Amino acid sequence: MRLDVVQEFELDHWEPLPVEIPGGGLEGTLESGKVLFFPHLRFDFADDEFRFLSEQWSDGNAKNISFRGHDAPLQGAQGTAADIAELKTLIARFSSKAESLVCGLFPHYQRHLRRGFTSYRTAIVEDRETSWRKDDTRLHIDSFPSNPTGGLRLLRVFSNVNPTGLPRVWRVGEPFADYAARFFPRASRPLPGSAWLLERLGITKSRRTAYDHYMGQLHDLGKADFAYQQTTPQLTLEFPAGSSWVVFSDQVLHAVMSGQYMLEQTFYLEPEHLVNPALAPLKILEGLAGRPLVT
Repeated sequence: MRLDVVQEFELDHWEPLPVEIPGGGLEGTLESGKVLFFPHLRFDFADDEFRFLSEQWSDGNAKNISFRGHDAPLQGAQGTAADIAELKTLIARFSSKAESLVCGLFPHYQRHLRRGFTSYRTAIVEDRETSWRKDDTRLHIDSFPSNPTGGLRLLRVFSNVNPTGLPRVWRVGEPFADYAARFFPRASRPLPGSAWLLERLGITKSRRTAYDHYMGQLHDLGKADFAYQQTTPQLTLEFPAGSSWVVFSDQVLHAVMSGQYMLEQTFYLEPEHLVNPALAPLKILEGLAGRPLVT
């Protein structure tokens, strides 16, 4: 299988104008499972912000430093109160730039996007030791075990801010529909009452739907299948320092192989606001299950 998953654009600023976007919007391209790659779209640091390009600002308890809004404390960071405030301002600025970008690229989504958390990842990917389930060097689709989405799309903006020129290296795999058809028959059905119990015990932050259950199953089944990881059709992508890319990470099968220093912004979108809702993972899984998975 020949994978054709990347579409490249020459955009070099974060506030695209309508005349710069082919066809008025790139929603259809994104929904088809493409990675939108912007090799010249750099997120700039001010002179006094370059000191934040260091692992010393992470508290070591999480893989990300997380911005959760101006009124919330910065999560996963350490330093003086003044330093934390400046780092928070830096990450918040990226969050605003990312929102300007997606509103310009995807005007059809503009009134429907909900901004999620912003992450700053300082760690070296290759040095992270973790379990197979949390090992993001294995091909996977994004699914959040403790934070059910109920079918919401996960639109993510990434920017490689590495100061020494190291690329961010991904592997990208087969289309979601093929991946789902391969692993859905192996997935177990949710146990009666399990969603209520997980929420009651605080294991999940809200009620897990059947969709969330099956997405978690697909995530784990793919990661656990070593033969699949080695033999499935896949493509290696290098995102240079100073570049950015946009993807539906709940749809595009991906693995993060190497790199250090990256900013990422997540947006949530209801499937009904897609240009082609039939391409959403929710609709594909409902087709395989033969029943609604969100009630």
